[in-house]
Amino acid sequence: MQNQKWTALLIVFSPALLWLSCSDDPIPNESELITSLYYELTDSLTGTNRVLWFKDLDGAGGQAPEFYSDTLSVNTVYYGSLRLLDESGKTLIDITQEILSEAEDHQFFYYHSGDSPVQVSYRDSDGNGYPVGLESRVLTNNVPGASVLRIILRHQPNKKAEGVYQGIITNAGGETDLQVDFTIITE
Repeated sequence: MQNQKWTALLIVFSPALLWLSCSDDPIPNESELITSLYYELTDSLTGTNRVLWFKDLDGAGGQAPEFYSDTLSVNTVYYGSLRLLDESGKTLIDITQEILSEAEDHQFFYYHSGDSPVQVSYRDSDGNGYPVGLESRVLTNNVPGASVLRIILRHQPNKKAEGVYQGIITNAGGETDLQVDFTIITE
């Protein structure tokens, strides 16, 4: 009699247990494939455009990436705008729009080597007021020179961590989606 109760309970609750155990697992947000980065810099006084670009159409490990950097004028304010693309297939995909729609999960960091002739600051923010970095302000100093400008896109950084708001990546965490180094020359 006892076995019949257990058998009946097992028959009644088995479908519920089976249903619960088969629930969908959440799909993680996959990293974007970024093959190209364009950094357009517009002179705040003249409207003249300068551009830096990076292309790695076959992805990491294949052909060497291509880089281009326009020369910047000294003692000038530029307004920067980043555009990121996936140009690996027949259809161009604008990754910039994905980053904008997930702004809370992305932040660009700008670093320069040594006594850099440029300083970069943020001009945009996500819905919580934290920087994103698709839009920036670039100030060149009054001394001609050359340095390296590193642009890093971090996915799911801790934007509340110390220094991250100011563009310091040390405590940001998250994963690096893209890191590109440009040679910057000011004349």
